[in-house]
Amino acid sequence: MSKPEADTPLPITIFTIGFAGKSAREFFAALTDAGVRVVVDIRLNNQSQLAGFTKKQDLEYFLQQLGGLGYDHRLELAPTKEILDAYRKKVIDWAEYERRFHQLLLDRQVETLFRPTDLDGACLLCSEPTADQCHRRVAAEYLRDHWRDVTIRHL
Repeated sequence: MSKPEADTPLPITIFTIGFAGKSAREFFAALTDAGVRVVVDIRLNNQSQLAGFTKKQDLEYFLQQLGGLGYDHRLELAPTKEILDAYRKKVIDWAEYERRFHQLLLDRQVETLFRPTDLDGACLLCSEPTADQCHRRVAAEYLRDHWRDVTIRHL
């Protein structure tokens, strides 16, 4: 993805999806049916055995072969290991996780790392089956709040 430019045309649509609880058929159909053009993997670890068909090299291949979609792994939109571990170990609750992750996005100034058009038609990928307690929702909302005319669609 290229560097941001000023006065990028809007509106844009950002999709989000989690792979947990979905078959490969459901996952890839959701992406292609929605008209996604690129999957932006925002998982901290995209090599886990638990990732199944969404391991980095496999996912990139499947996206290209099954739907002609692009793939990009962007750790700037992932939480730190410390934040993720604290949440998984129940040291912090969801509200605190969300607050810390939002602050991390702010500190990283992620809205300046992309042009809005880079993410138009892109789908933020994580593992959680729904977006309500997932960092992909927080990241998408953060970008919407900084870029304004952004529609978010959770697949």
